Amino acid sequence: MNSQSALVAGGGGFVGSHLCESLLEDDYDVFCLDNFGSGRPENLSHLTERDDFKTIEADIREPLDLPPVDEVYHLASRASPKDFQQYPVRIALTNTKGTKNLLDYAVDHDATMLFASTSEVYGDPKVHPQTESYNGNVNIRGPRGCYDESKRFGETLTVAYHNQYDLDVRTVRIFNTYGPRMRADDGRVIPNFLTQAIRGDDLTVYGDGTQTRSFCYVSDLVQGIRQIMKIDEMAGDVVNLGNDREITIKELAKTILEVSKTESGITYEPLPEDDPTRRRPDLSKSDQLFDFDPTVGLEIGLKRTIDYFEDQI
Repeated sequence: MNSQSALVAGGGGFVGSHLCESLLEDDYDVFCLDNFGSGRPENLSHLTERDDFKTIEADIREPLDLPPVDEVYHLASRASPKDFQQYPVRIALTNTKGTKNLLDYAVDHDATMLFASTSEVYGDPKVHPQTESYNGNVNIRGPRGCYDESKRFGETLTVAYHNQYDLDVRTVRIFNTYGPRMRADDGRVIPNFLTQAIRGDDLTVYGDGTQTRSFCYVSDLVQGIRQIMKIDEMAGDVVNLGNDREITIKELAKTILEVSKTESGITYEPLPEDDPTRRRPDLSKSDQLFDFDPTVGLEIGLKRTIDYFEDQI
């Protein structure tokens, strides 16, 4: 047995599988909890023979019987806009009932817990860039409401557990993240663009392409998550994590065309309902806490991700 142990809920997913790897590299015993609704067993295939890694196939919305651990990471939620349409009830309950189940588990075993929230709690923001003190502009009845509002309630629940049970739970609001192990059919912009570029199809830009995002490579995000878990004064608090280099969707499409060396062009479709017009994290708080500085540039990260997608497709 190693000296530290962690449970990663959603560990079979895109970010979760990279987090499992990072913990194992630091000699943790790692339990991956996943129902593989959107996570994939192949993301973990290179880890399954290790003695310090165990996969538990279960659903956090159901009663949980889990081994005691030192740290709990809650990354268990579908996050694809396509899934918002197909699985709204599952998503809403994962981030509410599922979050409660993990909080109870953390209380029972006196574990430190990290809740993965999202930049979606800011909705279509009227404040730019978005700071942790901004309460957001969310359409609770819109197509993204099942995810946006359940993450907001999940944050409220973490604060309640911290106040009532003195649970050490901290929250990270994750901004757009990309990298290997994203699903090709994910529905988010980078998988969409890369899949289209590799197949030689035109890249589909919604709206006029002037809406902005800020993209963080997955290894930078995981480093930030690990750092946040180590900081003593984070109990009950929340912090943005991501990359604050802002880029328009049209610029992103042109960058992918250049990096992928495809013959594809760009086509335009109407903007989906409630699609945020601007999104960039204010990283002042994370900079103060641990000097957070993403190191992987967009072009380098895209090349690594394209290599992965080419193998997949």
